[in-house]
Amino acid sequence: MTDQLPSLRGADVGRRIGVGLMYGLWKPRVLGAWRVPTTGPVILAVNHSHIIDGPMVMGVAPRPTHFLIKKEAFIGPLDPFLTGIGQVKVDRSTTDRTAITRALGVLENGGVLGIFPEGTRGEGDFASLRAGLAYFAVRSGAPIVPVAVLGSSDKRGRLIKELPALRSRVDVVFGEPFEAGDGSGRRARTALDEATGRIQKQLAAHLENARRFTGR
Repeated sequence: MTDQLPSLRGADVGRRIGVGLMYGLWKPRVLGAWRVPTTGPVILAVNHSHIIDGPMVMGVAPRPTHFLIKKEAFIGPLDPFLTGIGQVKVDRSTTDRTAITRALGVLENGGVLGIFPEGTRGEGDFASLRAGLAYFAVRSGAPIVPVAVLGSSDKRGRLIKELPALRSRVDVVFGEPFEAGDGSGRRARTALDEATGRIQKQLAAHLENARRFTGR
């Protein structure tokens, strides 16, 4: 299975590309990156309101990150590119065993897994979480670091309306890592539901604090 796992070297290349693009096109302000554990498995739980949120976090996170990305994004030349930079294709319409195995493999190897717990772009307020984040956190025992991306949808660009205005400021705020489980090691459906509730409270609190701190 190892040779099928997302490439750490590829994710590092993706991070370098992200650094160049994000800092070249916009003005990221990164707060709390020191909170991300320097070693060991970590899950970054990122709010999602704009298409650049994932690339932005990839570029500013202190460690290479493997994001779970919907299979619809893997089209044309983007398919080999995203795979090459260590990202994980997931079919959201079914229980994607391959994606689950690869994501858990990232964590088992001590890597960083990026997840949009809301499942799709929306208000980016963590109001509705899917159970996937709780499953990966409880199953792997990896701590969750909440990440708030703020400002990516404030101003539209003049030339490309789908992107933020060039050189506009985007805040990325990393929160304190926390454990999703209750310490019992239970993985039953009720335990995952309880973990999802705990996660949602933590993420919502982080987002509120991040908005207050940044004035967003």
